[in-house]
Amino acid sequence: MTRTNWRDVCLPPETPLEDVIRRITETAKQIALVAGDDGRLLGTITDGDIRRGILRGLALEAPARDVMKENPIVAGPDLSHDVLMRYMRDGRVKQLPIVDTDGRLVGLELLDEMMSASAPENWVVIMAGGLGTRLRPITEDIPKPLVPVGGKPVLETIIEQLAVQGFTGIFLAVNYLADQVRAHFGDGSRWGVRIDYLEEETRLGTAGALTLLPERPQAPFLVMNADLVTDIDFRRLLGFHADQTADATMCVREYKFQVPYGVVETQGNRITQLTEKPQHSYFVNSGIYALEPNVLDLVPEGHFYDMTTLFDDLLTRDGHGVVFPVHEYWIDIGQFDDLERARTDFSNVFTPKGQRA
Repeated sequence: MTRTNWRDVCLPPETPLEDVIRRITETAKQIALVAGDDGRLLGTITDGDIRRGILRGLALEAPARDVMKENPIVAGPDLSHDVLMRYMRDGRVKQLPIVDTDGRLVGLELLDEMMSASAPENWVVIMAGGLGTRLRPITEDIPKPLVPVGGKPVLETIIEQLAVQGFTGIFLAVNYLADQVRAHFGDGSRWGVRIDYLEEETRLGTAGALTLLPERPQAPFLVMNADLVTDIDFRRLLGFHADQTADATMCVREYKFQVPYGVVETQGNRITQLTEKPQHSYFVNSGIYALEPNVLDLVPEGHFYDMTTLFDDLLTRDGHGVVFPVHEYWIDIGQFDDLERARTDFSNVFTPKGQRA
């Protein structure tokens, strides 16, 4: 049996997380294997492990050992293809290190590469009907999804990224200057995708347009805003969503700001603490989501309904909502300063075809 080249993703335990992320991205194997000098497997690291570490406050300079999963599920080198498939499915693992009797790495099996049947198609719904009032006067004549960044409409880069990653079923929810969006993107064949349009007769918010889908999706699907410049791997988002058995997953971005003054904490008129220009950090909504089809039951038809309201309603009903921290490049072009920054950054983030440089 031909084994995946595990040496591509084998790293020592002191490797900084930033380098682990780079290796996982470059190899597209969705895992890193942490091994000692003797070749014995110490642990594994997936994209989800890294993001959970970030949520705990770990910096990208932290060593791999701080996030690795010790005592991972492994298999011996002599198991057949069918046994390995059953083993991986029963254990709900997508990557399976192969070790010898001494625990030394000798191989790596990937479930995606072993499965011959295709998974159900994951749809993508892009909210492209906003007014873009903060970008006026630019958006008086063109809709925000057609605002150029890197010499092309911002929505075109999103669609290119989705196509490169294998997403072919795309729905564009349109309202403001919808004819221009339709004229530019057509049926999507130019990018190797299929584009259908959800026409909002009145503005329905960032979730309300989901009621316009022609039928219920058969698999988890993505929802995102059309004014984002990002090189996020949407397949990883769906993988994380599945691993967490979530009803809804929200991509979040760490936002830091520094108070420009010394902060004085008091109790009555008594000073208890002085902090010079403290920095605060929060996770903020980045406008990208993965949803289970059953979540659509929460969305009212014909009413303005935002995605944040959907998450609130889901949590009220004890649904399972999780966050997916985004460490990749991401920027919302909704304001002039951010639009100019995206235009400056674009050539360093994307190649002309919309792929990571």
